[in-house]
Amino acid sequence: MNQSVSKSVSLPVLLIEDEPGVMAYVRASLERSGYPVICAESGVEALGILESGEFLGVVSDMRTPGGVNGVDVHTWIAKNRPELVSRIIFITGDIANEETVDTLRKTGAPCVEKPFRVRQFISVVEKTMGKAL
Repeated sequence: MNQSVSKSVSLPVLLIEDEPGVMAYVRASLERSGYPVICAESGVEALGILESGEFLGVVSDMRTPGGVNGVDVHTWIAKNRPELVSRIIFITGDIANEETVDTLRKTGAPCVEKPFRVRQFISVVEKTMGKAL
């Protein structure tokens, strides 16, 4: 069996989000669209998962508890998992924040502002990570 095909079918999206309601909403949106999801409630937890897992891409809140935020996760991925750096999407409720704007400019990563509609979000996911198989 062609390994790259079987791999792309089953690779999950890593979702980093500390608000349970938002996590449930985003996870359901992704899963209904055919993307398997693994969740992390903090950047610290996400880095532990990223060290050993294979992922289609990463959806991360900009601000997460525990001293490791979305920017730190992006920096770690750029250094340790460069194949994922073009498949990171930030979600934030704080798009007007200067630090957020600066980060988005530096990373070039797409950002979806909360609250968002499922179709809007999934279209960004499809552009960034490819359609779910």
